[in-house]
Amino acid sequence: MSNANNTMNQNYVRNFLAAGCDGYAQAVRKSLLAALWFIFLTFPIMVIRVNTIEHTVVWHWQRIGYVAAAVFFGSFVWRWLLARKELKKDDSRKETPFEALLTQMQSHPVFKLAALGVLALAAVAFPLVFNLYQTNIMITCLIYIVLGLGLNIVVGLAGLLDLGYVAFYAVGAYAYALCNMHWHLGFWYMLPVGAVLGAVLGLLLGFPVLRLKGDYLAIVTLGFGEIIRLILENWGDVTMGPSGISSIARPGLFGLELNVEGSTLYMFYIMVGLMVLTIFCVNRLQNSRIGRAWLALREDEIACQAMGIDKMKTKLMAFALGATWAGMAGVVFAAKTTFINPASFTFWESAIILSIVVIGGMGSIRGVIAGAVILILVPEYLREFAQFRMLLFGSIMVLVMVFRPQGLISAKRKIYQYKVADTGAAHE
Repeated sequence: MSNANNTMNQNYVRNFLAAGCDGYAQAVRKSLLAALWFIFLTFPIMVIRVNTIEHTVVWHWQRIGYVAAAVFFGSFVWRWLLARKELKKDDSRKETPFEALLTQMQSHPVFKLAALGVLALAAVAFPLVFNLYQTNIMITCLIYIVLGLGLNIVVGLAGLLDLGYVAFYAVGAYAYALCNMHWHLGFWYMLPVGAVLGAVLGLLLGFPVLRLKGDYLAIVTLGFGEIIRLILENWGDVTMGPSGISSIARPGLFGLELNVEGSTLYMFYIMVGLMVLTIFCVNRLQNSRIGRAWLALREDEIACQAMGIDKMKTKLMAFALGATWAGMAGVVFAAKTTFINPASFTFWESAIILSIVVIGGMGSIRGVIAGAVILILVPEYLREFAQFRMLLFGSIMVLVMVFRPQGLISAKRKIYQYKVADTGAAHE
């Protein structure tokens, strides 16, 4: 019975995509039913408007047409896209044109150098071409790229679902803020200190959760993130509580005093350098011995142990290295905003960072960068739509996850080919 149903679905898909009459008729009929049902549900809200002051009722019948047309068109396009997805399910490993172009650029030295040159030129010219507001947005996007790449080590490579990643981010920010307030320590001194503190905190989190995985690990890390936030909010004698810490020093440039525009420009180039360093380190880690161990741990823990890999050290290394980048990003965030409080490090931040990794592509460096650009820049450029901004943002996320569940740019498995030497020529 199931084979018959699968055969019917495949025939419907092929007929639909081949402009068959039956496929189109069935899609139109279902889209009409969806439009009628939506009209029935929204009729009291969209059509009837009661004026309680003048005791009158105004009927907006034209809105019914708008709703019906929008729902019918949206339902029809949705079914067409789902049909294409079903038809291409067998070719799911096939590269998209964008991924093929990126692969060609990476493999060909000329394209690779040209792409790197264009990106470097764009990074240098960006703050000189765009205004201060656009530069600040891009700094925020670069911070989230670093955070996403750090979480990508834990979630994308090691397969450990961490919902409390924002705790390491908060520790780095508060470490710089408190040390600058009490002992006037500078940004460049605290940047490596924030990285070390993040790594230490990652080890402290890693020890209690060595035996946990899946949902249990997610709950424990979520609780850990909330514990850190509550400590920052209630330990007022040290962290200043909900009032936060203000007047945090910006990065210094050989003792020169920079104005707001100059310090923003300086911070932008700092974040570009930190992002390049993060990409280099994460790429080297991914292709190293520990990176292979993380991938083995993600795929099958039992097989990983059977191959002689120390699961405890592998997990601790993932938590520590992932938290290192979060600690550095926290220091940069505190220096950029010059003010922090516990409200900046809620669970929503962890959810955004995790969404960057999942939507971009778990285990993919390019995917994380693409995910950060979309999730951070798109809401900013949708501000013109006012209250509909988050609705459009949510719709974009739903479309991505339905039609690209593996992420925008999925990670690729390396394939090793062994060529057998032609011994026949040697014998001759």
